Amino acid sequence: MVVYIDLIFAANLLIDAVLLWLTGWMIKVRIRWWRLWLSALVGALYVVMMFVPELSFMYTFLIKFGLSVIMIGVAFGFTSLQGFLRSMGAFYIINFAAAGGILGVHYLLQSSGDIWNGILYTAAGGYAYRLKIGFWFVLFILLLVLGCYKAVHSSRARREKLEAYIGTVQVEIEGVTVTCSGLLDTGNRLYDPLTKTPVMVMEASLWEEYLPESWKGRLSQEGADQLLLETDGQSFIWQDRLRLVPYRGVNRGASFMLALKPDHVAVTLGETTTGHRKVLIGLDGGTLSGDGAYRAIIHPDLAQSESAIHPGGVA
Repeated sequence: MVVYIDLIFAANLLIDAVLLWLTGWMIKVRIRWWRLWLSALVGALYVVMMFVPELSFMYTFLIKFGLSVIMIGVAFGFTSLQGFLRSMGAFYIINFAAAGGILGVHYLLQSSGDIWNGILYTAAGGYAYRLKIGFWFVLFILLLVLGCYKAVHSSRARREKLEAYIGTVQVEIEGVTVTCSGLLDTGNRLYDPLTKTPVMVMEASLWEEYLPESWKGRLSQEGADQLLLETDGQSFIWQDRLRLVPYRGVNRGASFMLALKPDHVAVTLGETTTGHRKVLIGLDGGTLSGDGAYRAIIHPDLAQSESAIHPGGVA
């Protein structure tokens, strides 16, 4: 069997560098490039030592753990014990995730015959499994697993950041109460221009049961002013609560949004609940969140008590 040490060294240098870079990304610490490659060099040299029989004593738990400490110290330095342990924990988590991903994909692609051919029976009566994984397979799957890990972690971080702005919205109109999750949009500055009443946007499907039958599927396609004209002569219990709110969308000209005047709106963000009467409920004919995380856009004025919002205004 021919072993290309230079190829093994180069591959482990690249793998260690990727693992260290991903560790820095995970703990939000930027690593200087020379620290990154110097630390990866330490790890790659250790792997090459396995081909020197005289150094077999170095393949013990304490030596391996000590090597990881050195690699983290070289890559990130030592600013505090807490920071160092945080870096160490992230490094091991990423390594275990990568190793588990490689083994998982390897077994997933194997047939039952491959598995049985790899089983060895020991002298003690037990059995062991001989694992044969190609070098290029390991390298490719490792990069694939780490890429997926980074994508999943990023998605989770974005979701957690988003959830800090998600609360509960409860709207009441003539005894009808609709509750849903809402996203606090600090950039939302939509007001009724006449009364300066803040407008909270909700998915129209939440009110579908109470809206005119002819509006179904048309709110996102036709002008709100046209739909409002069609309600003349029709039986709509909340017709006196309808409002037209002008707005300007992204890359769109001026348009109108249908809105309802509620009796009361309660907004809960974290442990704080605020009640409001001076508010309009804009109806959006589409879906506000692709994953259903929220179905309303909370106006920032609704995050504070009503007495602090436009004092002296008339709803």
